[in-house]
Amino acid sequence: MPGGAQPRYTSSGHLVYVQAGSLMAVPFDAQHLTVTGTAVPVVDGVMQTSAAAAHYSFSANGSLVYISGSIQPSQSRLVWVYRKGTEEPLAAPANPYSNPRLSPDGRRIAISSSASVGPSGSPIWLYDLSRQTLTRFTFDGNLNQFPVWTPDGKRIVFDSDRQGPVVNLFWQSVDGTGGVERLTTSELSNWPTSWSPDGKFLTLVEGNPTTAWDVSVLQLSDRKVVPFVGTPANEGGPHFSPDGHWIAYASDESGPWEVYVQPFPGPGGKWQISSGGGTEPMWNPTGRELFYRSGDKMMAVDIATQSGFSAGSPHALFEGPYLLSRSPIAAYDVSADGQRFLMLKPVEQPSQSTTQINVVLNWFEELKQKVPPGRK
Repeated sequence: MPGGAQPRYTSSGHLVYVQAGSLMAVPFDAQHLTVTGTAVPVVDGVMQTSAAAAHYSFSANGSLVYISGSIQPSQSRLVWVYRKGTEEPLAAPANPYSNPRLSPDGRRIAISSSASVGPSGSPIWLYDLSRQTLTRFTFDGNLNQFPVWTPDGKRIVFDSDRQGPVVNLFWQSVDGTGGVERLTTSELSNWPTSWSPDGKFLTLVEGNPTTAWDVSVLQLSDRKVVPFVGTPANEGGPHFSPDGHWIAYASDESGPWEVYVQPFPGPGGKWQISSGGGTEPMWNPTGRELFYRSGDKMMAVDIATQSGFSAGSPHALFEGPYLLSRSPIAAYDVSADGQRFLMLKPVEQPSQSTTQINVVLNWFEELKQKVPPGRK
């Protein structure tokens, strides 16, 4: 169900889920695992967070409980953070941003955002650093996320659900010419992360029902997606080194998330970079350092690749309450000189006050009247 979240199956023969602050119900055939009708809104005004968590539940005998409210977007601001922790806010307005990416020339930022900065949907926006203007980049589809600039700065690749419920990769010119072109036609959701410096390969994360999150590489020449790291564990956040010979990524294969590096295209060994946990790896554009997040800390590791691969000991650069990624994609970017970090700083907002908890008895009977059920 496009745009749906937090689903539950009812014994009345329905699939109930939340969508944009409303509880939706659709008849569901439990024997064949298929939807057998049209989704219908059954309860409006359910409190929901920007991460799609809704405040509702129901019991086995059909009692519904929920909290009235609306969607609570998580606002954040774009800030520069220097290596020693000095912070410099940008003039862009606060919004529910995610995954900012600097253009190769450092003049613009491509950034995902939810609907509060414009019409419905989750568009990608371009922020001009010198003119301090925010311009909408994508218009179609409910989801448009995780922008990645091509090395020449002429195009942006992103994921979108504009041609079906499964998010695949698309790209379009920054100047708006040529329209939008689809890059992948996979049955698995995939999210772009970084380009090789020659623009021939694109790292991506695939959601695989068998092996969870996997790291793959898109060959632009034939649009073929080639697996790079796929295990029963989760792998995410792959990022090409500036010379294109190495890929850093995060994995929870040992339990906690840690950062690793492998040679591209391989074969070769694997080096664990982080110690005591690490996510969101990002190379210093100079190629001599690798950054990653460890909780609220920004970590740095010296890297040498002149004769093989070697990594130094991790050390903290700064610590602060900057937005951590809720996905396998880094939630920050690094300036070309490696001296500044483009971070997202959450903005504190007054929370919606909970004045009452609503309880509806025998709700399943009402549900069956509004939406004829499927086969149990």
